[in-house]
Amino acid sequence: MKKKLLDVKNLHVHFKTYAGIVQAVRGVNFELYEGETLAIVGESGSGKSVTSNALMKLIPQPPGIYAGGEIHFNGKSLISLSEKEMLAIRGNEMAMIFQDPMTALNPTMRIGKQITEVLLKHKKADSKEAAKRRAIELLDQVGIPFPEKRYKTYPHELSGGMRQRVVIAIALAADPKLLIADEPTTALDVTIQAQILELMKEIQKSSNTSIIFITHDLGVVANVADRVAVMYAGQIVEYGTVEDIFYDPKHPYTWGLLGSMPDLNNSSDELLRAIPGSPPNLINPPIGCAFAPRNELALAIDFEEEPPMFQVSETHFAKTWLQHPNAPHIPIPEVVARRIASSRGGEA
Repeated sequence: MKKKLLDVKNLHVHFKTYAGIVQAVRGVNFELYEGETLAIVGESGSGKSVTSNALMKLIPQPPGIYAGGEIHFNGKSLISLSEKEMLAIRGNEMAMIFQDPMTALNPTMRIGKQITEVLLKHKKADSKEAAKRRAIELLDQVGIPFPEKRYKTYPHELSGGMRQRVVIAIALAADPKLLIADEPTTALDVTIQAQILELMKEIQKSSNTSIIFITHDLGVVANVADRVAVMYAGQIVEYGTVEDIFYDPKHPYTWGLLGSMPDLNNSSDELLRAIPGSPPNLINPPIGCAFAPRNELALAIDFEEEPPMFQVSETHFAKTWLQHPNAPHIPIPEVVARRIASSRGGEA
């Protein structure tokens, strides 16, 4: 049986602003096991990046506030740790790949020095020479050609895809148990995206690293994740295996995300679908189901009472009143049913 590496329980993260308290993360729960990839998906502003930064305790306080909940990593309660204690974990046992490699890298330092700095800081190399050798090995591992030459280059001398590979090399330098990837392919073209995703899968396979993959692109998830958490308005609204989410989605928001994905089987004159409306203002979260104002299939109770997280199966959970035993049966939207049939290779 796999060991549980990360356990997040009822996590709340708020931000003080001039307009009021923003409830950015509202009661998030999930688990992560060794060698597993969890994808956290949702629109911009859903709380994905705040959740990932909270795990690393990278949220400045103030304006950030850890307003409740627990984060247990490898048997340690991170919320109770001091900044000095977190420094021993950050970059060592937990590492992060940021969305924009150009801002993640120091433009004034050669990339080799940025990698060796991590190795020496976390005592993964005995000397500067040993650190240099290991840095070149890491550049080679992440697929950078001529690593000895690239070791001496500055970030601006590399392409976006190469810079992201350097960021991954830095994240891997201390052999972390957990790798958090915050939209690592957003700024890259489709071909480079595929290469980076394949690289991450190879890294996980070779090192048994656990990965949290943050993305707004549900299309990316199927090829990288074991389980998926769908976030909306600071909450996880659906949680399950990749098969659960792609082939048996239960939450109307998940239906919206699947229905808005581009489909190569569509005719050229068919318009792309979008979820109507906008996410709610989390200074004053809505009463009831946060997605109800955007949901054409919303029930009366959705506007009155927040739904609990219903258990659909042993692996599948959905925060929607549609899963209540007394709820009316509402079939999955036709566009989503077609997507599922198409992905299964069958007929709608």
